[in-house]
Amino acid sequence: MNADLFPTYRGRMEYFCLGCGKRYPADELYYTCPRCGGVFLLDNLDFAELKKTSGKEWRKIFDARAASKRTALRGVFRFYELMAPVLDEEDVVYLGEGNTPVVESSPALNAATGLRTAYKNDGQNPSASFKDRGMACGFSYLRSLVRKHGWDSILTVCASTGDTSAAAALYASYVGGAITSVVILPQGKVTAAQLAQPLGSGAVVLEVPGVFDDCMKVVEHLADNYRVALLNSKNAWRILGQESYAFELAQWFDWDLRGKCVFVPIGNAGNITAIMAGFLKLLELGVIDTLPRIFGVQSHHADPVYRYYAVDDPAKRQFTPVTVTPSVAQAAMIGNPVSFPRVRHFAEKFEASGGKDAFQVIQVTEQQIMDSMIQANRNGHIACTQGGECLAGAKRALELGLVSPDELCILDSTAHQLKFVDFQNMYFENTFPAEFGVTPDTTLSNRPALVASPEDKARLSPEDFTRTTADAIVKRLGLEKK
Repeated sequence: MNADLFPTYRGRMEYFCLGCGKRYPADELYYTCPRCGGVFLLDNLDFAELKKTSGKEWRKIFDARAASKRTALRGVFRFYELMAPVLDEEDVVYLGEGNTPVVESSPALNAATGLRTAYKNDGQNPSASFKDRGMACGFSYLRSLVRKHGWDSILTVCASTGDTSAAAALYASYVGGAITSVVILPQGKVTAAQLAQPLGSGAVVLEVPGVFDDCMKVVEHLADNYRVALLNSKNAWRILGQESYAFELAQWFDWDLRGKCVFVPIGNAGNITAIMAGFLKLLELGVIDTLPRIFGVQSHHADPVYRYYAVDDPAKRQFTPVTVTPSVAQAAMIGNPVSFPRVRHFAEKFEASGGKDAFQVIQVTEQQIMDSMIQANRNGHIACTQGGECLAGAKRALELGLVSPDELCILDSTAHQLKFVDFQNMYFENTFPAEFGVTPDTTLSNRPALVASPEDKARLSPEDFTRTTADAIVKRLGLEKK
């Protein structure tokens, strides 16, 4: 196969309901099963055809495509056959998503934590979060529907705590034409930086009192009763795009995942679902021969999946939504994750292939999340609060004896640090509201210091002000003359 050519292979995709097993054609917009309300996976009925190519050959193909200058193959769609192999090249949307780096932690951070860690910096995607992976696939699919059906108008809608809305608005503004974007946010629960993104992309931004779960209920009602394209993780096409995270990790480590542990914040559970699904596909095709271990991480302020798996006996487990309390890991502040049935489905498969400890869930505190985010960023990373949650999860796993210092813990920084500077500022200024339960570690705090007064600036000549200010800096820093 010429790696510079768009693949000729086409699969046959169907929606498959995890609730009742009913199947539906993939050329229509479905989000939940019309029969039982269950969530969907997308099933490639011709996946077995891919097994005719050896794992070694697939590795060569994917590695060759990584150097391609062909737009449709430069991003997540270099793994075309594994994701959405029904799209034509003209439908593929590429804004630079994917190919985010894995940055190993400094010796100083490893020494401080007793761990070997590395961040996959998904905040280096176009809208500064991992959500671009799913949106690239979701909007490519929408673009194909618009072209094939001749639609003149389609409204995309999503509920969000910030990242989903930013990504949806960005991709909608790029594709344009028949596609317009509406995002629904919880009032006062989105950082200023995150709110600025969908506004800047021209989306209609609507606020709802409450939390993400309240917004999600509104969006689900709209999707069930009106012709809109839902872009939350209920959208199975988005899950397919997010599988690329797993494919990229495997490729980064030359397809050898032995001794690797992947830590992922759970949130609405779409990303951890996609990552497990992606690794399982690679294993089935022989592209990898060992699964990494997966650790889902949840804050104690929003931990329904942790509570489910905290029960050792699978027969006694019962999923119960929780009422969330404020969390710095805003994207994870979800008490009733819509993708939980998918998590359970893939966790069973993961454990069947990798053993009982192949999938685990860790609970951490808000204090641990913030301390870990600040600690990571003081040691050269650009981690968001969810990235702090993953580092906190790795530390907790070490305490519990679930990981060893010899394993490499790969941490998912789902967004860029700059989206969460409001929380950093509250940490540095000790202004967290009591309900967060965060008391800053003063050794991690950092504040600007004024070295000259405005009165000095007004009173002194320019030369004297420069000399006086420099003298104050010399005294503060203890500088010595050359």
